[in-house]
Amino acid sequence: MESISVFDMLSIGVGPSSSHTLGPWRAAQMWIKKLQLRENFTGVASVQVNLYGSLSLTGKGHATDIAVIMGLMGTDPVTVEIDSIQPAIDQLKLNNILKLNNEKEIEFNISENIKFNRSFLEFHPNGIKFEATLRNGKKTRDTYYSIGGGFVIQKERARKKRQIEKFNNFPFPIEKATEILEYCTAENITISELVLKNELSLRDPDRIDTKLKAIWDVMLDSMYIGCHTEGVLPGGLNVRRRAYDTHETLKGAKSYSNKYEWITSIRNTEVKFRQILKWVTCFALAVNEVNASLGRVVTAPTNGSAGVIPSVLMYYLVIENHKADFEHIKKFLLVSGEIGSLFKKNATISAAMGGCQAEIGVSSAMAAGALTELMGGTPAQVLIAAEIAMEHHLGLTCDPIAGLVQIPCIERNAMGAIKAINACEMALDRDPNDVKIPLDKVIATMWETAKDMTSKYKETSEGGLAVQVNISDC
Repeated sequence: MESISVFDMLSIGVGPSSSHTLGPWRAAQMWIKKLQLRENFTGVASVQVNLYGSLSLTGKGHATDIAVIMGLMGTDPVTVEIDSIQPAIDQLKLNNILKLNNEKEIEFNISENIKFNRSFLEFHPNGIKFEATLRNGKKTRDTYYSIGGGFVIQKERARKKRQIEKFNNFPFPIEKATEILEYCTAENITISELVLKNELSLRDPDRIDTKLKAIWDVMLDSMYIGCHTEGVLPGGLNVRRRAYDTHETLKGAKSYSNKYEWITSIRNTEVKFRQILKWVTCFALAVNEVNASLGRVVTAPTNGSAGVIPSVLMYYLVIENHKADFEHIKKFLLVSGEIGSLFKKNATISAAMGGCQAEIGVSSAMAAGALTELMGGTPAQVLIAAEIAMEHHLGLTCDPIAGLVQIPCIERNAMGAIKAINACEMALDRDPNDVKIPLDKVIATMWETAKDMTSKYKETSEGGLAVQVNISDC
């Protein structure tokens, strides 16, 4: 049985895409380590990178080439200074010298040493091959697959073996939603308490809290930055940042000096129904505008869907419960992470495999379930909320214009957040014993839908809005 930690589902990284930016970045890091383990690193004379399938078709718009370079340079997407990325790329373009792992200088021409191949590798649509030519003339090659949410593998069988070995201490191994209910009933605990028991088998309580606080801090940061940054997003579509204008209208004359005072100022604002919709939309747009500009966000469960969970959690904090504290945030993140892992284990969280239902749909289900627990729902109602949210995202395609995570991706985060809140309300009004479609069934349906969906609607920019709308019209 495959077990996945909450911190695998919710991880800190750099936008705009978990599968096309964060994954290739991590793949490059992994390859450098492999070269070192083989004792080939010091002998590297040149490096060639080949991108395949979806990584190639939408790679430019997703900054895949930039991510690969930053990984080869030895930077980490969790800690790298965002403002240092573009100067590093500019310097490389100027002198064609790459400092491999920040240790060894090699000649590297971006247009020649990174190739975009339209063909697909057999195992997964997001394939990337690294090749190093050594000074003795020998070559060493490795192929990686970015399978969504920042997860990177080489071989599926090896990945599962490592996961099992890593998580063999989980006291409550979970593969299906039905098992969650069984555990919660037998132990008389909530879903967040169940997930915490599993996480405690891996880390001590203080470490869990520290990591969750760091995740929330980045989420809050991305909302705050997005709400206070105006202008046009990079990429050539001339997409205007909209969160700034919406936020200016909503906040009025209120003043504050940091993101924590900002939360308090919103809590003290009288909010009507229409304003609630606008606030949630504003939070979601803000995160994904930061994501679209190579900013730091939390993969939840992907970068393209990074705005749903923080905006719904923010809704709870500033609209539903003004006395909420870190314990509420903690429960929300634990539940959302566990729901996301169900989709990861039994379907996919990769748009290249399943379309946008695998990103916005999954994030909406995660947020709906987590909100339901905070609103007093039972474990059964939490899973009902997740099912409702996903059910109404089934078949959602991934058709980004120009391969950029902007149109329609940014707005979809707002729609996913609103659906999550609505799903929560419907679940709270449901009799937990009257379940027509269990969550496990909708996850299975999502996976079947993904397999039936034509590849042009799976993050290739070869169908849908991507071909119907001319870039010049934007």
